[in-house]
Amino acid sequence: MTIVLLLVGLGLIVLGADWLVEGASSIARKAGVSEFVIGLTIVGFGTSCPELVVSLTGALEGNADIAVGNVIGSNIFNVLFILGLTALLRPVSMTRENRKSDIPLTLGVTVLFLAFGLNRSLLGIGAGNGLSRWEGALFLLLFAGYIIHSFQSGKPSASEEAAGKPRPVWLAVLLVLSGLAGLIFGGNLFVDKATVLARDLGVSDKFIAVTVLAGGTSLPELATSLVAALKGRDQLALGNILGSNVFNILLILGASALITPLSLASVTLVDAAVLLCSMLLLLLWAYTGRRERIDRWEGALMLLLFGAYYYYLFINL
Repeated sequence: MTIVLLLVGLGLIVLGADWLVEGASSIARKAGVSEFVIGLTIVGFGTSCPELVVSLTGALEGNADIAVGNVIGSNIFNVLFILGLTALLRPVSMTRENRKSDIPLTLGVTVLFLAFGLNRSLLGIGAGNGLSRWEGALFLLLFAGYIIHSFQSGKPSASEEAAGKPRPVWLAVLLVLSGLAGLIFGGNLFVDKATVLARDLGVSDKFIAVTVLAGGTSLPELATSLVAALKGRDQLALGNILGSNVFNILLILGASALITPLSLASVTLVDAAVLLCSMLLLLLWAYTGRRERIDRWEGALMLLLFGAYYYYLFINL
């Protein structure tokens, strides 16, 4: 029964991702904005719901390690594993706007988070590493500005405008909501049953925490990006990852820090370096190789770095 429910959860994830991609693409065409912006906002927010729930719950319970660790782990997983795997299966195309604005902006948000959160370790100022309430409020203000900027600047490309007649609005919205429900419910079911199965096989709780649970909250991003890329919706896939990372930092950590100041004492310089390196690599790929995309070899390199980081985590459990 555990295996059957595991497969049911996986099926819901795949089906939910398919519905979400189709509905989001229709909404983009109907609203006259690019698929990248829809991926950045609606899809990015929807697939970040698991991280939002986990981090806010951790903040309300006074457990900053859960709130912060969940976001850092998810952002690393999003870029190195999900984009790496997506590019390995099918190169992910980029636009000039992605290279000049979207990727640098996400990198800037990441640098801002590390500068504020690790001010003691990196800059030698403050009593300790962490995010205060005023920094959380600043993050939320920046998030509001980010959303406004995204909708004002995102215009559909010629290929998106010629993609055919969009579905009726009610059907597109229903597909998005059904897709998100399938992703979240299926993801929870998959993680729960995978944990039970791993325990039945004698796998340690620490190993489960670092693998199944750490990757579990990023299952919606993984499924959505893979389905979007395989359907030729590269901009939606890239927007989903960049949007999720910005949402995770500005909205989730901003709201969590506003509830209770967050300590980053458990965050190591290795964690910070890998998080920063993941975004620097993405910026580098925008100007190397075939500049208009993330190539397969670049995706493979990202997966190797992700594997090395997880190996470091395992040996330091």
